[in-house]
Amino acid sequence: MRIGMMADTYKPYVSGVTNYIELNKRYLENNGHAVYVFTFSEPDYEDDEERIIRSSGLPLADTGFFLSLKYSREAKNLLQSMDVVHVHHPFLSGRLALHYCRPEGIPVIFTNHTRYDLLAQAYIPMLPEEISESLLQAYMPSFCKAVDLVVSPSPGMEKVLRELEVENHIEVVPNGVELKRFFQAEPLSRASYGFSEDDILLIYTGRLAPEKNLDFLLLAFAGVFQAVENVKLLLIGDGPMKKELEELAKNLQITKAVHFAGLIPYENVPGYLSMCNAFVTASVTEVHPFSVIEAMGTGLPVMGIHSPGVGDTVEDGITGFLSTKNLPAFTAKLTRLCLQTQLRKKMGSAARKASHKYDIELTTRIMLGHYENLVSEPRNHKLDWDKRLLAILERFRV
Repeated sequence: MRIGMMADTYKPYVSGVTNYIELNKRYLENNGHAVYVFTFSEPDYEDDEERIIRSSGLPLADTGFFLSLKYSREAKNLLQSMDVVHVHHPFLSGRLALHYCRPEGIPVIFTNHTRYDLLAQAYIPMLPEEISESLLQAYMPSFCKAVDLVVSPSPGMEKVLRELEVENHIEVVPNGVELKRFFQAEPLSRASYGFSEDDILLIYTGRLAPEKNLDFLLLAFAGVFQAVENVKLLLIGDGPMKKELEELAKNLQITKAVHFAGLIPYENVPGYLSMCNAFVTASVTEVHPFSVIEAMGTGLPVMGIHSPGVGDTVEDGITGFLSTKNLPAFTAKLTRLCLQTQLRKKMGSAARKASHKYDIELTTRIMLGHYENLVSEPRNHKLDWDKRLLAILERFRV
């Protein structure tokens, strides 16, 4: 089967979506399928993997995203030779999938990976919440109606789509994680990184970006630091908020307890996780939190906030703690997690067991079944899209 993955951005940009595409591409290819990734970038970027099809785009500042309203002729012709197309961003890539693939009778799957409403508020804070939600309600139902299958990585994200008035049938399929390396992880030497064996070591992995709510996390940690003498926080990742967070740690007088490790090779992440005691996140924008699942795979309990994604993954009181988005409540639960050693171990064991349902081999089989079903169905792709969506597309005819 020839499978096209369509995304607004791909490597070297690091995100849960790019990791998902790369991992699923590899596992689908291991099963004998040819997988192509169609994306935008600067024209001279050289890939280290096969079948990455890049069309030129205008870089959007330093976001890692590129703006373009069409593919190159070569990319368009190749895309129209696919058996099935899987869209991972609904706006640029989604629009192009409908424009290029529907007339050719190529089935289109869309996975909604992102809380676009919260992302808009994080990056455009002056945009009223009502406007961002109205824009999504004007676009998402029509777009979802026009594709052949809508996939949500979690029940919480399915609920968000329903609140945006998406009426399609939605399949809930977790984004798979390659958990074997996390199950087998050997801890790194704490002494090599300036930590002692007696330290209660908390870890966060991910982008240091506004949507991750990391200022909230540091404020909560500052409260824990007042109550737990030997607690430390390890932040792995990089992003636009790094300097701001370093300054906040300084102002909170917790610099001696907070270590910014920066970007590390992905293959080293399991070792870092394994040397820690608990994983912490304050993000409420996750749809399917890879970093949380990876931490659970290494046997770490998780401290997070009730929200789609994290709330779907972590069972409060069983595999970790969940709090409301209230600083005193979050701080209190995190303090308890730090102080109760046996509870951490019990939750960590339960977290490892719970992570098995996200294993990439299982989720790949499920998604491949959906591909095969769509390809085998008789297609009748008349251009019967919702009139509102068609009007939008016609404005950007390519």
